[in-house]
Amino acid sequence: MRPMDSSLNAARRARELAVVAEETVDVLVVGLGATGAGAALDAASRGLSVAAIDAHDLAFGTSRFSSKLIHGGLRYLAKGQVGIARESAVERGVLLRRTAPHLVKAHPYVLPLTPEVSRSRAELLMTGYRLGDGLRAAAGTPRRLLPGPSRLTAARAHTLAPMLSEDGLRGGLLSWDGRVYDDARLVVAIARTAAAYGARILTRCRALELTGAGAKVRDELTGAEFAVRARTVINAAGVWAGLLDPRVSLRPSRGTHLVLRPGTLPGLLSGLHIPIPGESNRFALVLPQADGRVHVGLTDEPLDGPVPDVPEAPEEDIRTLLSVLNTVLAAPVAREAVAGAYAGLRPLLAADGRTADVSRRHAVFTDGETAKKGVAHRGTVDGGVVTVVGGKLTTYRRMAADAVDRAISVGNLPAGRSRTASIPLVGAVGGGGGGAPPPPGGGGGAPPPRGA
Repeated sequence: MRPMDSSLNAARRARELAVVAEETVDVLVVGLGATGAGAALDAASRGLSVAAIDAHDLAFGTSRFSSKLIHGGLRYLAKGQVGIARESAVERGVLLRRTAPHLVKAHPYVLPLTPEVSRSRAELLMTGYRLGDGLRAAAGTPRRLLPGPSRLTAARAHTLAPMLSEDGLRGGLLSWDGRVYDDARLVVAIARTAAAYGARILTRCRALELTGAGAKVRDELTGAEFAVRARTVINAAGVWAGLLDPRVSLRPSRGTHLVLRPGTLPGLLSGLHIPIPGESNRFALVLPQADGRVHVGLTDEPLDGPVPDVPEAPEEDIRTLLSVLNTVLAAPVAREAVAGAYAGLRPLLAADGRTADVSRRHAVFTDGETAKKGVAHRGTVDGGVVTVVGGKLTTYRRMAADAVDRAISVGNLPAGRSRTASIPLVGAVGGGGGGAPPPPGGGGGAPPPRGA
């Protein structure tokens, strides 16, 4: 039976800092993005004592710079990565049905059939959408939560996206996928739920050194340093994991998004998938927000040099995204319509080739494992440290569960299987309040699933 108090505030932080400095916890989690917060919830809900720390705040890093997609892995299916696609579809269903129905909803997307999309390619894309719908069914997600794909007439496509150029537009493909309206709010809900199960969530506490017996930590508010003792440690620091574990070899990539001013794409009732010229299976995403703004993404460029705390979106990325967007619009969007831009960093495992082609599969490993999973050994750390890297927002819960499973094995901890697939996050029905997010486009709502 979980305690009811899920609040996270300064007074609770002060109390729990004092306790953590004196006790030995079963699991110390480093990093409070989606995966780290998910690991804290997973471990605490199995009855383990947990401390989770972050040098900054909840969702400070990659988890707040996402595309806000909770997707079923159709892109991975196109590459033959069936396992990742199925995993994504299962985790999307868990969020939609049980754990976060107040935060994650189905959203429609139109792929305009312009002259650049041949009829044979359109048939191939629709086949892919139908295969994706098969993954939905296999994952047990009902159609009432995630409708199936359909074809649109040119008139219907233009109704859903009035800014599309009518020149040569012969229709569209309508598909549905999941989205989270506020990615940082999702992480906060995960962390608060973990706190409700007894996890000690400690922000602005920087891990200076990791060992299998805990960490040397600095309180970033006071500068005081102290030790956190733990039976096992989970390194969930994302793109910064290599700063704490010298075995980690990552190849971060930068994903840039544009934020268009309200009114830039008036009347947009759906998202858009826009084929990227010269690419067979990559698409730009156009996603209307509840406040009238529109997000456009997503680049996939390798990050060279040190990993910054807050990445910047370069002007080249902004121009590239505008260029792709304008390929389908009647009136081009000018640079002045861009209110801002943000960039997130993907913690991809090191591999050859373009970052856009690197697998999004996650990996969990401990000291002594081989480099065949994409991990290059450049040193050693204590075997009690479990590092989890790779993956994406959609599969955070599975990543967390796998990391905790490994920590339990490494530390020989008394705990059963993961329970988080059936635990509603704070704010879900029966979870402490918090209604559904507003519909896209400032109240326009989503269109019906059939529009042909």
